[in-house]
Amino acid sequence: MIKIPAYLIKGDTIGIVCPSGFMPYEKAETCISILKQWGYKVIIGKTLGSQFHYFSGTDAERLQDLQTMLDDPNVKAVLFGRGGYGMSRIIDQLNFTRFTKNPKWLIGFSDITVLHAHLYQKLRVASLHAPMAAAFNDGEYANEFVQSLRKALQGNTCRYSCAVHALNRPGKAEGELVGGNLSLIAHITGSASAFKTKGKILFLEDIGEYIYNVDRMMIQLKRSGMLHQLAGLIIGGFSEMKDTTTPFGEDVFSVIRSHVTEYSYPVCFDFPVSHEKNNYALKIGLKHQLSVNRKIVRLQEI
Repeated sequence: MIKIPAYLIKGDTIGIVCPSGFMPYEKAETCISILKQWGYKVIIGKTLGSQFHYFSGTDAERLQDLQTMLDDPNVKAVLFGRGGYGMSRIIDQLNFTRFTKNPKWLIGFSDITVLHAHLYQKLRVASLHAPMAAAFNDGEYANEFVQSLRKALQGNTCRYSCAVHALNRPGKAEGELVGGNLSLIAHITGSASAFKTKGKILFLEDIGEYIYNVDRMMIQLKRSGMLHQLAGLIIGGFSEMKDTTTPFGEDVFSVIRSHVTEYSYPVCFDFPVSHEKNNYALKIGLKHQLSVNRKIVRLQEI
């Protein structure tokens, strides 16, 4: 049974921390302002605007900042400033005792995939793969993707659709929704946090990878059994892909499709979950229905 954190009401408090890469404080100022306009109180952790080399603080500082937010009963949700890298350096030191008694929404993507997987697999707590603080900048807080986060926090049922893609495989599937950044899912394979995907709808996205490395990571997922008994597969945005001097010979979606041709479950490509603006809020751990046909792709919480 998945524990679903309480949805937010006006006056609730959202905490903002950076458990991974460094983020300048000013890049979160619009987010802070908009969250307050939405009716929430906001408290800021010590790691927003803090820097230790690449990171937003030492491992100990980032660990303590996130731990404080997890333990604070007045904080009803935690929105991460950014991803980057660093969550896997502290995940095993976090204490979730208080959190599991009163779970709260943890919100983010990219490197936060490590935390999402740990919450789902070890603690059976739902979380939100969704836009982070920087997504609010330049007026983008008004777009449908940031607004999908607002609606998800309010408890609205998620219902999304997108255009068809030539590589899609039609079909219908139902199952708990899991997934996130491909690089991080491959990174935690074999660990206690790794997703167990049998009967699940898996979604994947990534940015800035070489095509050959996407091929290698898909092989890793396949050899570890993660692709064998899925209910369905959602491929999101794979942006800023790079090729080698000697071309790999296929585009990234074709590479991914080649690794799932032997299976019969529905597959869709270019779903709006990504490192770009097109990034709907997805409730990890909740049951969803995926419908892929020749006219439209639909994903909805059930």
